[in-house]
Amino acid sequence: MKTKKLSSKLSSLPKLGSMKRVVISAITILYTASANSAFADEASMVDESKNNLEPKKELVVKREANKSYLIPAAEIVGFDFLLNQFNRRYSGISDYDSNLNTIRHNLSSSWKDDKDPFSINQLGHPYQGSMYHGFARSAGLNYWESLGYTLGGSAFWEIAGEKVPPSKNDMISTGFGGSFLGEALFRMSNLVLERGGSTPSVWREAGAAMISPSAGFNRFALGDRFDAVFASNDPAYYSRLQLGISNTVSGSPGTADEIKRNDGQLDFVLGYGLPGKPGYTYTRPFDYFVFQSTASTANVFENLMTRGLLFGTEYQAGDNYRGIWGLYGSYDYISPQTFRISSTALSLGTTGQLWLSESIALQSTIMGGLGYAAVGTNNGKTEEDYHYGVAPQGLVELRAIFGKKASLDFTGREYFVSDVDNEHQGGHDNIVRADVAFTYRIQEKHAVSIKYQWNQRDATFSNLDDRKQSTGTLGIYYTFLGHDGFGETDWR
Repeated sequence: MKTKKLSSKLSSLPKLGSMKRVVISAITILYTASANSAFADEASMVDESKNNLEPKKELVVKREANKSYLIPAAEIVGFDFLLNQFNRRYSGISDYDSNLNTIRHNLSSSWKDDKDPFSINQLGHPYQGSMYHGFARSAGLNYWESLGYTLGGSAFWEIAGEKVPPSKNDMISTGFGGSFLGEALFRMSNLVLERGGSTPSVWREAGAAMISPSAGFNRFALGDRFDAVFASNDPAYYSRLQLGISNTVSGSPGTADEIKRNDGQLDFVLGYGLPGKPGYTYTRPFDYFVFQSTASTANVFENLMTRGLLFGTEYQAGDNYRGIWGLYGSYDYISPQTFRISSTALSLGTTGQLWLSESIALQSTIMGGLGYAAVGTNNGKTEEDYHYGVAPQGLVELRAIFGKKASLDFTGREYFVSDVDNEHQGGHDNIVRADVAFTYRIQEKHAVSIKYQWNQRDATFSNLDDRKQSTGTLGIYYTFLGHDGFGETDWR
């Protein structure tokens, strides 16, 4: 009954006339749905007492009772089969003409790096992995079980989905990167549903499905069996949606000479499970995570990044500081107009909040770890003009919050893509990305932000010319803040 009702409502939605409009609409709805889930305030959020929300224990019991190991396995195989058939017909290449002979050959082949276009390997494959992860998570499996299904789905695709030898870079980006991305999307999708009470509206169902399509498929196709919403345990979070214009004010583009000086940007950030809220615990992977994505008129996806706490614990230092520390998993895709880098990594780090005074709070994250990264220049000779390497990396993020009125944010990232497992032996890439932003609240949730961002790549190889690429951009944005304002946790 529920499925028929939802199908009827969805069929009445306007149909778009071209693939371009579908893509644009999908991106817009993803951001809007994510924003709505995080930005709901007292006027728009539903009062739990009026919506008869199921107790969290009942949700857990229902998910556990209805979980299935067979259904997501069948879905992943079916998804890979359909993707293979689509690529055979429309990709224009023969890499997907796999058969029993190519499968037997791949089973005995050594794993290597492939050279598909950068956006396919570093953006498409992680998203493919997030689909595997969503199938498993929405079928009631926990994070670690779903990670196993994501790795299994990736291996199945590498061996049976393509006739070319299997690649280890795809296994890392699809399996681990897809799991990190998939868990963040699954959590955000369920946050949309959870805010809708026991019977989410068709718009929440549609928005949640846009964020995590595989989880949405299970809710739609299998009805009541998998309709139990994942219990978030009511995390504290910070969210913002920004729309504005960025202008390139300085830099050295190197070989990427096709620079658009001005571009429009749509940016969404969600910090989920901020430390310090009484009663909130970090017993499950990604009980704390940060998700960020920026769409740009210059190059579509300027970035897509997520990081989450896999193992960790809370701690307190003095009366005014609380934090968490442990092992984080991260997936980063960064593509300013000059160069591009993507990394899947594990890092040790800490996230916390310090009250400097009655009205000033300082939030911070410090991480350092090791990843496997791909890096190259934009507008290179071909889309395959990039290379891989083991990459030590670090992150520092600070936010100073001045009461309910303003915040000053700094984020710095560095990636050292070494010559370990790098085809260009004797060289390395050093990537630095830093931004400073000031946000001033004008009224309620409406604010204005000014942001300066610096991106720099230093590449040094014995058999290539040294390359230095950098850009400095200055932008102004309309900012819509979430219901938690600047995200300070008032636990004192």
